[in-house]
Amino acid sequence: MATTQTLVSLMTQTSLHAGVGQDIVSVIDLPIQREAHTDWPCVYGSAVKGAFRAKFEVEAEDNIVNQLFGREAENSLQAGCLAITDARLLLLPVRSLTSHFKWITCPEVLRRWRNDCSRLGVALNLPDSHLQVDEMNALCHNQQNLYLEEYRFTVEQTDLSDWCAALANMVADDRHQDLKEQLVIVSNDMFTYLAKHATPVVAHNKLNDAKTTDSLWYEESLPPDTLLYTMVNAFTSRDDEQKPASDNLSAFTETLQTNPWLQMGGNETVGMGFCHAICL
Repeated sequence: MATTQTLVSLMTQTSLHAGVGQDIVSVIDLPIQREAHTDWPCVYGSAVKGAFRAKFEVEAEDNIVNQLFGREAENSLQAGCLAITDARLLLLPVRSLTSHFKWITCPEVLRRWRNDCSRLGVALNLPDSHLQVDEMNALCHNQQNLYLEEYRFTVEQTDLSDWCAALANMVADDRHQDLKEQLVIVSNDMFTYLAKHATPVVAHNKLNDAKTTDSLWYEESLPPDTLLYTMVNAFTSRDDEQKPASDNLSAFTETLQTNPWLQMGGNETVGMGFCHAICL
């Protein structure tokens, strides 16, 4: 089956809670979705695809929605022609004493991003260098002292211009300069630790009619300015028209280019989950 594909970056504009239900064992009652093998935050493909479908149902014609995402009606079942993967973490904003925040990533995240771009045929001119970072060291442009959360890192001043240039394709134009000032590459182990322990956890309190606490729970989320990406594969449509994969992908990307805002995850009515989407 003929296919074509693209990569879509998702920069959170508000906190994002893509949850896995209630956890009765952990201190966090409502944790976020994570990869099983790395424990890195992610958004499962079903949630990403559902958010895209909800967006298209408002902004696109019915025939395009059914063509791209499928149709389930009595005596009229039709599979969609898009395959959408989990949204993977690329840059995580972390509190820092040396600036308002830092965008952190690690060699393994960058290696996986490079491989994904290569598989999709997305040309971002990613550096071929294999980065090496010791546990309490960090690579950044010109920082003298670096504190992330409560940890002090030994800075290895490194020219990250090539990485910044590649990442600039993934963020809005007004964030390009921020990359050079805020990008930090830490070790794989430290990234995993911060991705697990530096995500915001907020207490929620439900009051009863007497204005006393009826229930209290703790909810985890991804902070604003988190950079994720998902991969979209388009196939030949499975209806009688048999539209080619390239036409189906164009129908998807054109709608995003017209209105790049997407809302996914829970707590939509309190403004959570807004993302800025860019198709590469």
